[in-house]
Amino acid sequence: MQKPYVFITRKLPKETVSQLEQIAEVNMWPHEEKAVPREVLLKEIKKADGILTMLSDKIDSEVLDEASSLKVIANLAVGYDNIDVAAAKQKGITVCNTPDVLTDSTADLAFSLILATARRIVESANYVKEGKWNSWGPLLLAGADVHHKTIGIVGMGRIGEAVARRAKGFDMKILYHNRNRKPDAENSLDAEYKEFHELLKQSDFVVSLAPLTPETEGMFNQEAFQSMKDSAIFINAGRGATVDESALIEALHNKEIAGAGLDVFQQEPIEVDHPLLSMKQVVALPHIGSASVETRMKMAELACRNITNILDGKDAETPVI
Repeated sequence: MQKPYVFITRKLPKETVSQLEQIAEVNMWPHEEKAVPREVLLKEIKKADGILTMLSDKIDSEVLDEASSLKVIANLAVGYDNIDVAAAKQKGITVCNTPDVLTDSTADLAFSLILATARRIVESANYVKEGKWNSWGPLLLAGADVHHKTIGIVGMGRIGEAVARRAKGFDMKILYHNRNRKPDAENSLDAEYKEFHELLKQSDFVVSLAPLTPETEGMFNQEAFQSMKDSAIFINAGRGATVDESALIEALHNKEIAGAGLDVFQQEPIEVDHPLLSMKQVVALPHIGSASVETRMKMAELACRNITNILDGKDAETPVI
């Protein structure tokens, strides 16, 4: 009996796909940091029974129309806005993601951005490496304290709650905004629910962890940044498209906010001549929220188990639909 065919759009560690290879013929794009070309994706989808995708792979109706035997799409991410979920559902294709396993790693990274931006860590490290440190000054590269400040978390899902737990360790006041209120989080984390613009007005650190939806797209716009304190720092470890980057640039340039720590952008990879990258008060990272070796291995293994289960006629562990 012929094994089902599975295509993986990036090179993954061999050990993460070993279980999948027992039940399927697996073809893996041989590059880790080079995206699979669109024409290759369209060719592979024609014969695939399962596909393991990255957040950067656009699985739209054009791709899905080429699929004749596809049963499962396993996205190596919590988010899945790169996939036309409605079109997949219409074709009876199961879409899976990798929640939970990356919660703490992403929260670590988000809080690292808070500390790095507030305390000017990257700027200070470059100052030393560039040979500029010739003396000590009372306000040399002085940043802002994090402890005892107010953090406003927009998007109080698993990662948002994990960031809030870290904030408690810094004796921060915790505000949050979410589509639905979270009574359990309010009780266990002493978090206060606020309307969006009220949260912006009160917070010293505004942390965006919101998923990308029609409601959240561009929510951090000119009005939002103007609502923030001029001493506030904006952190985005959620989705790049929730931010109007032109408005963010203007807010930073006009000193309407003090700084930004960004792990995600509207267009990725961000161009090297992008205005945000020339600003000293901006810490920019290459979308590494879940990028610890341990977490990425767990994500790959979960994605492979989801495919294995569906092709074996079982339920996926983490289906989106």
